[in-house]
Amino acid sequence: MARFLLSAMPFTGHVDPLRAVARALAERGHHVRFYTGAAFEARVAASGAALMPWRRAPDFDENDLRATFPRLEGRKGIRQVFANLEDVMINTAPAQVDDLQAEWDREPWDAVVADETSVGVALFAERNGCPWATVAVLPLALPSRRGAPNGLGLAPGRNPITWARDAALRGAAPLLMRPLARPLARAREAVGLPPRAVRFEEAAYSPDRVLATGAPLLDFARSDRPDHLDFVGVLAPPASAPGPLPPWWGDLDGRTVVHVTQGTQNIDPADLIRPALEALAHRNLLVVVSTGVRGRDELPFAVPGNARVAGFLPYDELLPRTDVVITNGGWGGTLAALSHDVPLIIAGGDLDKPEVAARVAWTGAGIDLRTGTPTAAQVARAYERVSADRSMRDAAARVGAQLRSLGGAAGAARLLEAFAARA
Repeated sequence: MARFLLSAMPFTGHVDPLRAVARALAERGHHVRFYTGAAFEARVAASGAALMPWRRAPDFDENDLRATFPRLEGRKGIRQVFANLEDVMINTAPAQVDDLQAEWDREPWDAVVADETSVGVALFAERNGCPWATVAVLPLALPSRRGAPNGLGLAPGRNPITWARDAALRGAAPLLMRPLARPLARAREAVGLPPRAVRFEEAAYSPDRVLATGAPLLDFARSDRPDHLDFVGVLAPPASAPGPLPPWWGDLDGRTVVHVTQGTQNIDPADLIRPALEALAHRNLLVVVSTGVRGRDELPFAVPGNARVAGFLPYDELLPRTDVVITNGGWGGTLAALSHDVPLIIAGGDLDKPEVAARVAWTGAGIDLRTGTPTAAQVARAYERVSADRSMRDAAARVGAQLRSLGGAAGAARLLEAFAARA
């Protein structure tokens, strides 16, 4: 039996994949602790792990980040990306290290496993020499010699002009990430580490072991990935106790179903849900909308007769009955749809969403709307194309087959078990 500490930033999309790993490790007889926000206590317990809550680190509500990080107010696009990385990920890291040190002093672990935004774990592991593995819960952002830098939403070039573009952007990447250099330096100094020039996308990945959600097809099939990297497909969290389905669930029977979701952040329904409803209002299909907030089962505007709305929906029940997903491009939801061979229309506006949209479009499994606030006409044209083009469904099936072949949580647990044994 090994002792594992798992860590995830307190976001549902980060915690759930690590919960899947926690359950698989616990089922193999290992002792598992889980460092994350207190709001996830029940879900962590359901995975068989013991919660180690944020104490010194400023715990926060993922649906109201501005309450804890007021500088995020009114920011979108690239300004939001950098504010999120600095305020939420980097500036909380020294306090995360304090929490981790207190738990380590109480009872050490054999290996720590963290998502790639847990900067505190990276700093703690470097300071203490603790074996550390990364589980990448976002599109893999390790530097590559092929294509543009991660995060720009650009597929790799296919001709001399776009090859030159990609090379120029890779050369400019250190300048683009320079705003994070000083916050990272301050965080290192605060925990007693010596100065070291390192980019954020390098600092948060373990140099020894990386497990990535997703699949090579969704990584632009890059050929220069390191030997210590394995893709593990979809990390589905332990199923919660089945709750009552919405009273309208029977309406799905025999219908073409389009699922619309904006995830759990930046969830103004005017951005995507409203234009999607307008685009599909007069079609012979059923539009199933998730608001992204548990218990928020209504929208602040009238919905057409062919729409049904809920806060959260059980994907294991919904996706097998879904024909198309229209989404803002959350990675976890995108992988879930593709693992069920469902093609997507993605309105990726900020954070990692444009990157997700570009990767899906590159595989042929969906359409990148290249905006987070599409018009109803844009959504309608995309839906007409997806529903008429069989090749998109075939591409989604190819990606889905690859995702399902990569081992999931059980495979990740076996790889981590071997890593801890060697450490």
